[in-house]
Amino acid sequence: MCFYWIFQASIVQFDPLHNICCVYNEKVPKMAVFKEILEFMKRLTIQKALTNQHSVFKSPIERFWKNAKYDEETKVITSIVSLNGEDKAIVITEQLVREVLDFPDDENSPTKFPERMVKGCMLRMGYNGPLNSANYLKSCFSKPYKFFIQLFTLSVIERVVMM
Repeated sequence: MCFYWIFQASIVQFDPLHNICCVYNEKVPKMAVFKEILEFMKRLTIQKALTNQHSVFKSPIERFWKNAKYDEETKVITSIVSLNGEDKAIVITEQLVREVLDFPDDENSPTKFPERMVKGCMLRMGYNGPLNSANYLKSCFSKPYKFFIQLFTLSVIERVVMM
C-alpha cells in the first residue's frame, strides 16, 4: 500500500515523557492532523509492532548493525550481540519477521511487489536517493518515513534480542 503525506509531521510536538512509539487516537488534539495516516496505520499488518511498548537500548542496536551481515544465498541477516557479558548470535529470517509482526501467512499476504509499484511508492514517500539501487537508504526518506522505518527496525531488533 502507498499513501501520500498531506501534512508535516514536524508540527506535532510531543511531551518528552511520552513513551509510546505510536499513538492511534486521532481524538488527541496534537494527533488530529494525522487523521488520514492514522486510519491507514490501523489497517497495517505491522500495527502490533508499532504499538507494543518495548524498552529499547541504544548499545545493543548499534552492536547489532555494526556486526550485521546479509547472506544472499540463505536470505537471512546474521549478527552478534553481547547480552549479560556473553556473545549471542542473532539470525533474522523472513519467517521470524512474520512471527514477530503477526503477519498473516496466507496466499493473500504478498511478500513481493512489482518493481514499478515499489519505485512509485518510494517517490510518493519523498525518497530522494537512487531508485535502481539494491538497497534503499533511510537517510534519503522524508522525515516522517525515517521515523516509521526507525520504529519498525527497533521493534524487530528488540524482540529478536529478547528471544
